[in-house]
Amino acid sequence: MSVAGRQTPSLWRNKDFLALWGGQIVSTLGTRISATALPLLVLAMTGSPANAGLVGAAGSLPYLLIFLPAGTLVDRWNRRRIMLVSQITACVALASIPVALWLDVFTISQLTVVAFAQGTCFVFYDLAEKAALPRIVPPSLLPSAIAQNEAKGRGASLAGPPLGGLLFGLGHALPFLTNALSHMVAMIGLLFVRSDLQDERSAPRDSFWNETRAGLRWLWRQPLVRAAVLLVAASNMIFSALSLALVVLARRQGASPAEIGLMLGVYGGGGLIGALVAGRLHSRFSPKTVIIGVNWIWAAVLPVLAVAPNPLSLGVVAAMTSAIGPMWNVVIGTYQLTLVPNDMLGRVGSASMTLAWGVMPLGSLIAGFLLDTLGPVGTILVLALGMLLTAVAATASPAVRHAPPLPAAPTGVRIT
Repeated sequence: MSVAGRQTPSLWRNKDFLALWGGQIVSTLGTRISATALPLLVLAMTGSPANAGLVGAAGSLPYLLIFLPAGTLVDRWNRRRIMLVSQITACVALASIPVALWLDVFTISQLTVVAFAQGTCFVFYDLAEKAALPRIVPPSLLPSAIAQNEAKGRGASLAGPPLGGLLFGLGHALPFLTNALSHMVAMIGLLFVRSDLQDERSAPRDSFWNETRAGLRWLWRQPLVRAAVLLVAASNMIFSALSLALVVLARRQGASPAEIGLMLGVYGGGGLIGALVAGRLHSRFSPKTVIIGVNWIWAAVLPVLAVAPNPLSLGVVAAMTSAIGPMWNVVIGTYQLTLVPNDMLGRVGSASMTLAWGVMPLGSLIAGFLLDTLGPVGTILVLALGMLLTAVAATASPAVRHAPPLPAAPTGVRIT
């Protein structure tokens, strides 16, 4: 299709985007595989949900500790090199788990360290990749690119858990070995990206902490982005706790590792469906409708999990929550990538991620505590109450109620 004899832009003719996206498909799938196996390994070795929550908290602790300074470093350092080093480091860390299992020297302490290292690598890679995306993709295609990245993650969430459960049943080391190899594939994909991934700085470099604070100031002076980040923080804490609660509840219902993987795969399948349509549907709903509506749907669906009778029904109900998440992410992601100056994307992204994802370790710790004291059903009901309060806050926010429309693609430009 062309406009006035000219070829219209398409993501699928963008070789740099395809190289980056394709490598990350494999890496994200590997991450979902090992993420499924992680609590299963802890529960198999210790039988303690609290230990599983501790390891989960270690994996998400970098979101609290590392995101903020990492954003400034991403704006200062070479983004391509950051992504390459992150993939290599994650590969080595994950490969240490099968080695330790084979040598019979594995400990929960090692798993905690590996989880923290993998989380740190994700922080640096994710910030660098998001900051580089506008250098690879034109503005008119950013919503579609964000939606395709959503589809990548959601597709991995569909296929990864069943594979993780299956591989764990065949051998406890296999999911982690698979993930280590997937990071190598992503590293190779990066080598085929030819675009310059960063702008020249237009302003003189300030001190490290002054530049870091500049990202925080920019974020806090944008009422809508600030409100959205705080709402994401609340929902992220709830859903990080929910993931462990679902695994423990499925085990109480007698599920095998493969059945738990299938449950989580169905959960992720809802997100894949949502991601596939988010790129087309985001323009049909106002940002206000998306932000408020998504939170109320989550608040309505979460209590149903408490009465789901088996692992498959748990996965189906959970899939309803994941199906609407991509629409939210496309709206917020497009705002951020179009409003923030490119040379500040790392710092503003790190500020928002620190606030939005820094609560996830707390969610994992809360899940472990609630599961030990109230059991999985009681834990889910407490989380549902928290989601209800979040939906009320979204509805009450003046910034959300007066959210402006998203930037529109030019007439005749295809965004898929």
